[in-house]
Amino acid sequence: MKKIALFLGLYLIFGMVASSQITDAESKLKKVETDTVASWKKGGFSGLNFSQTSLTNWAAGGQNSLALNGLFNFFAVYKDTLNVWENTLDLGYGFLRQSSYDGIMKTDDRIEFNSKYGRKAFKNFYYAGLLNFRTQFSPGYNYPNDVDKISNFMAPGYLLAALGLNYIPNTYFNAFLSPLTGRLTFVLDEALSQKGAFGVAKGEKMKKELGGYVRLAFAKSDFKQGFFQNMSIGTKVDLFSNYLKDPQYVDVNWETLLGMKVNKYITVSLNTQLIYDHDVRIDYNQSGSIDDDSPRVQFKEILGIGFMYKF
Repeated sequence: MKKIALFLGLYLIFGMVASSQITDAESKLKKVETDTVASWKKGGFSGLNFSQTSLTNWAAGGQNSLALNGLFNFFAVYKDTLNVWENTLDLGYGFLRQSSYDGIMKTDDRIEFNSKYGRKAFKNFYYAGLLNFRTQFSPGYNYPNDVDKISNFMAPGYLLAALGLNYIPNTYFNAFLSPLTGRLTFVLDEALSQKGAFGVAKGEKMKKELGGYVRLAFAKSDFKQGFFQNMSIGTKVDLFSNYLKDPQYVDVNWETLLGMKVNKYITVSLNTQLIYDHDVRIDYNQSGSIDDDSPRVQFKEILGIGFMYKF
């Protein structure tokens, strides 16, 4: 009888210890699963801005005009405790029709895709690789000359690949620094290639560069109160220095988008872009040839009131 009682006592003690260990292990496992759960965040927006002017016997002068500009943005972000993978696609196209010109003039045209993968290094820093591609949809002209193209699809086209360190202190700010970056500039249009457009040697279709690259980005749309309550702000600047030729000249691509919500679907938007590339000559004469005297700062600004839908 005493042996049976001793056996039952030992069984209960070991059972309680084992149960405690299993419960503790399950708790730790659940915590690990919660901390390492993989998640995707997807979304974007599309917008359409429209303006129209009609004049009849207008003494002050002017022209009838019709302008339409469209924007599309999509993002997909994967994140867990160790990995971050960010993907974005930006598209834009706009045109203008004026009574003095028998045709349609392009005012905006861009395609940009970004993909960046990061593996956590320490605290807010990630070892990261970035891929960036930029080009446009259709030919561009120096109006009213609409015969000689000054740009086209993949003329130029830019493909950039970089390895470096990504600093992500919060959900609003992002800084990527790369000491090792390769960039390819494409001019696949034969006529533009023969002119030596966009820094590519005459007759060539591609230019290779190796340099350092920095991308700074800030985006915020969840302001709680005050003047910015109904506003969204997004800005990013890309800086590239070519180690192989004239590294003192830094290429700049700076884009900013400001949006103000009027109601659920109507918004006011301001989109700006500033570009400086020391290898690109901007001053085209009326015959479409390139003036090689000096590079210039390029600036584009689009202000619109229109429809925007977030998804």
